[in-house]
This record gives sequence, C-alpha cells and structure tokens, in this order.
Amino acid sequence: MDKNLDLICVGRSSVDLYGKQVGCRLEDVASFAKYVGGCPANVAVGTARLGLKSGLITRVGDEQMGRFIVETLAAEGVDTTAIGRDAYRLTALVILGIRDDAHFPHVFYRVDCADMGLRASHIDPEYVASTRSVLVTGTHLSTPDVAAATMRVVSLARSAGARVILDIDYRPVLWGLVSHANGEERFIASNEVTQRIQSLLPDCDLIVGTEEEVRVAGGAESVIPALRAIRKLTDAAIVLKRGVAGCVVYPDAIPRRVQDGIVGPGIPVKVLNTLGAGDGFLSGFLRGWLRDEPWSVCSRYGNLSGALVVSRHGCAPASPTWPELEHLLGSSNPGGNLDADPHLARLHRATTRRRRGPEVWAIAFDHRVQFEAMADDAGRPREDICRLKSIIAEAANRAVGGDAARGALIDDKYGRAALHRFGDGKWWLARPVESPGSRPLEFECSGELSTMLDDWPTHQVVKCLVLHHPDDDASMQIAQHTQLKRLGAVCAHSGHELLLEVIPPVDTRVDESTVARSVEMIYDQGVFPDWWKLPLPVSKTAFERTADVIRRRDPWCRGILILGMSATVETLKTGFDRVASEPLCRGFAVGRSIFNDTALDWFAGRIDDEAAITAIAGVYRGVVELWRGRGNSTIE
Repeated sequence: MDKNLDLICVGRSSVDLYGKQVGCRLEDVASFAKYVGGCPANVAVGTARLGLKSGLITRVGDEQMGRFIVETLAAEGVDTTAIGRDAYRLTALVILGIRDDAHFPHVFYRVDCADMGLRASHIDPEYVASTRSVLVTGTHLSTPDVAAATMRVVSLARSAGARVILDIDYRPVLWGLVSHANGEERFIASNEVTQRIQSLLPDCDLIVGTEEEVRVAGGAESVIPALRAIRKLTDAAIVLKRGVAGCVVYPDAIPRRVQDGIVGPGIPVKVLNTLGAGDGFLSGFLRGWLRDEPWSVCSRYGNLSGALVVSRHGCAPASPTWPELEHLLGSSNPGGNLDADPHLARLHRATTRRRRGPEVWAIAFDHRVQFEAMADDAGRPREDICRLKSIIAEAANRAVGGDAARGALIDDKYGRAALHRFGDGKWWLARPVESPGSRPLEFECSGELSTMLDDWPTHQVVKCLVLHHPDDDASMQIAQHTQLKRLGAVCAHSGHELLLEVIPPVDTRVDESTVARSVEMIYDQGVFPDWWKLPLPVSKTAFERTADVIRRRDPWCRGILILGMSATVETLKTGFDRVASEPLCRGFAVGRSIFNDTALDWFAGRIDDEAAITAIAGVYRGVVELWRGRGNSTIE
C-alpha cells in the first residue's frame, strides 16, 4: 500500500485554555487564549508545519470544542480522517497558567473525556498501513481500553513495516497518582506505570523522554540505570531530553555517563513557557529522523524547535514552521531573546496564517460616509442604511454564496447584522478601522485599537484605508506612518490579518511609479500588511512595478486585491486585464461599481427590497465573470 503519510500520532487531544496574564497564580488569571493541545495533537501540528505529512488518531466530543480541534488541525494541514466524534463524552480541556520561569500550573479536565474513549475497534488497519511511522504516548497506556487501542496501532504498524515512536509523555496526574491541583508534577515512581510502558518498549524504533520520564520507563532512581533497563528490552534509539542542556541520543549501548552519548547542544534562550517544549523538540527531531538525517542534524532541528516554543505563548500555536527553522539554522548565534526578533516574529506570523483559497472575490460595502449622504439626500433615516446593508448581504450570498472565493468588506457601524450573518468563518471578511476620509490617518474607534480588536473574531481581517502619496510633506508622512506602525503592531499582537488600502489623494499627481513608491515607503516603516488593496492601475507597467516591490520586500504577502472606486464595467474590465498576468493579484474588493445605482434607486423608493437584491446580485455576478475572463483582450 502507498505510504501517503509520514507520521500518524495517536492519543491525547484537548482544548488548552492558556492564561493570558503572565506572572500570577492561576486563581488570578482573568482571561484565556484557546489553543489545540495534547502531546499527539501538538506533534501532529508541529510536524505538519515542518513539512511532514501527519495525521492524528484520537476522539473528540461531538460539540463545539471537538469541532474546534478538527477544524484547527485541518487548517494546519493535519489529516483528520481518523478523528472520531464521540456523542457521549466531552472533549478534554486543560487550563494552564504561567506563574514564573519555573512554575506552570495546569488543571486537566479529562474525567471520561472523548480521547480516553478510543478503543481498539476504532482503529482502521488501512489507515495505519498508509503511514511510514506512528507515534504513541504514555498517557494512552494508563487504562486497559486505551492501552488496547494503542497496542492495536503498534501491532498494525509493525505488520505494515512502519516505524514506531514512543513519547513517554508521563503526567502523574493522568495516572491518578497526584491530586488535580498538582497537574504540573512531573515524577512519581510507580511500578504500574513502569510495567505498562515497558510492555511497549520491544516494539519501538525510537523512544523519547525527559530524565524523569526515562526514570519511570526504566524503573530506576537515576538516569543511567534506567537507560540500561530500557536497553535490555529494546534495540530502539533512545533520545534523552535535557531542556536547556539540549539532548543526548543513545543509538546503541548505554555509556557510563549521560554525556557520553551523542550530544545535541542546547540553545540558550529567554524562556516564557516550558509547556509544550518537548512536543516542539520532538516535532523538529522527527523532521530529521523521518528523512534519515544524521543524529546531529535531528538533534539540531529538535533543539531549535524546542527553543522557539519556550519563547512563546501556548504549545501547538508556538510550533515553528520550516522557514523559521531555516532562518535559525542560518544564524551563527540563534539563541537569546527569540521573542524580541522582529523578523522571526513576522516570519512566524506569516507562515502560520490560516490557509486561504487562491482568490478572493469581495463585495465591499463597508462605506459609511457615502451611504449617509445617500440617505440624507433621499430624506431617509440613517437607520435605513442598516437595512440596505442586509439587502446587499443577501444579494452577495445569492451571487457567490457557494463559492470558496466569496468575500466581503463590512463595517460594524451599519453592517453589524451582515457581519453576524457571515460570521461562520466561511466568508473572507474584512472590517474597516479608519475614520472615513481622514488625512492624516485617524482611527474610528473611540478607545484603544487593541481593546477594539479584542472583540473581533480572529478570522476577520482588519482593513485600513490610508490616503497616501509618496511626495507628501514630512509632517504628513510622519503622522501617517506613526499610525500605520501602531496599527501593524496591534494586529501582530491580536493575530488579525491586515488589509492595507492605499489610494493617492484625489488632488495629487499620479504616474506609473506613485503607488509603487507608496508601498515601498510603508515597508520602510516596518509595516508588512498581509494584504494590499490597490486602485485599478494606470497601466500594466505601473502594476508590475508595485507587484515587484511587494515580492521583493515581503515574499510571504498574501496578495493584492483590486478596488473599483465607482468604476464603470468597461473600466473594471480594462483594469482587470492589466493585472491578469500578475500572480500576486489574488482578487478584487469592489463596492460602489456593484451597488451604487441600485442603492440610490432603493433610497428613492423606486425599487423594493427584492428588486434591489436581484439587481445587486446580477451586477456582482457580472464582476465575477469579468474577473474570470480577464486577460482575454490586449491592454497596454
């Protein structure tokens, strides 16, 4: 059978609720961030980010937290085929805090949880046969039923010629050896735990654990006797994780001293959070091991990955991608305060973003001032703007509701109902933050930007329009760039993507270099938008210049969306043709060209709601067809 997967991880999966306040007791934490957790799930994410094809065998509750795990893993590129939904058990939860450099309290909510409902009958032999290796963990040896499921996976893997990896992953609390309040306890000697783990050792090809985990696996008080006890039972390579000291690999006989194995030197870094460090290490190590790299290379990958994880918040979301690892591998001194490295932070953010389709066809109706003018001129109350935006939303849904490229720009002031309608994450959504028409740039929110974004779903994109010209005087540039840097920092912190719309002011001269120079100047300020929203180009050459700047300054940019600015259909066609050959142009965000005439008729009472919906949906579909047919004519 073809080996479609490099690795299948088996066992624990949970939702981790991480305290956002650092340096306090768990009792005093006021807010939490939600992540995927559990050693096998973390390693599945970590290896996928490093370029391996990974899958996960586990079970989750048939509820919102279980769906969160499955959707998040799928977005990371993890194969979720073998994740079962349990109608009777809830998804496991873990609540965690960062007290100080040495204490990370966590409480496991795992009483009869979904992943502990995994049974041998749930294991699909064909799925196990599709992988080159399986990873099993100690926690799923803690009760007879999950132990039987684990041993079933191991047996099938051996029969199919797959390699078996054991992450000892010992948590005394999950074996009922300490109270729930002592979830961070890492070692309690237990003959039962030792016997369960040792029953699996002869079938392993690679065994990974900390000094405490190796001691419990070997049933000894110190590391070397424990390693020798393990070696008597298995020929597997043994990897000893030693935290800041790095790791030691023992592929053969156990030496007299711990340090006499193959040492992978540690990476001294500023530590924020050691939880998940081992999962990060193992992900990096397996990137090398499953590609048959030398032990020194495997260890280097593992130690660098672990160093990155301990410098960040969370476990799975802190896992590095291969571009991040490559960046550190090319550094002569990769340690220190990794979290303070702006390039590394941007690289992590850019390479871990949610996956998007190849294009975005966005209808933009986030306008506020323009709709207010329409309502005022027609003598209609401004509350009617909310109703009209719901009409536009319905038209958009009828036009492209089933297409993966569907998108919209919607404001909160008048478009709240439309935002909520599209709030299931299936639409690409962007929301404005600029004060309309402001120059220099001002933000519409009355308080802090960061406070406002706390209330926004993280899948929604922050859209900001800046009226920018590269020949602006120094005071204007300083004022605008200060605001853009502030916005970029807030988005980086909140995790929202940034769509920056750059339009030259109407009273300024625009030539083929104007937009390209504006984009370059914004990059010079250290602002790296995820998306650019740019005017229809004055020529194909002008657009190529702008795209070349973006490609050179930010190879991880998601792309460019073309705006319309009330352009006629013919003008849109000309502009779309000019950008047809540029791969960075990923779609459009067009508004008034689609709805303006219909909105005027609706406010004037010349058409009813259904007629407005039909008209707007028809024009929107027409713009989509223009986009699809771009490049069919020659435009200079």
